[in-house]
Amino acid sequence: MTAYAIARLMPTGQPHDEVLDYIERIQATMDPYEGRFLVHGTAHEVMEGDWPGSVVVIGFPSLDAARAWYDSDAYR
Repeated sequence: MTAYAIARLMPTGQPHDEVLDYIERIQATMDPYEGRFLVHGTAHEVMEGDWPGSVVVIGFPSLDAARAWYDSDAYR
């Protein structure tokens, strides 16, 4: 059963290049666990309330794979 890692990204004030470098490096940590970005940096429309930042959703083939990725030395 597919499992998802979901994160809310908040603006950090880091230079754009540092954020892009992180995104490029994180993909390599997900590859051994068959993780892939499903939602990342897409435009969104807030219908109610305030929602600064953006949402990231990463799909994995199983909960075990998602947990193994999260606990891996490569990700940590």
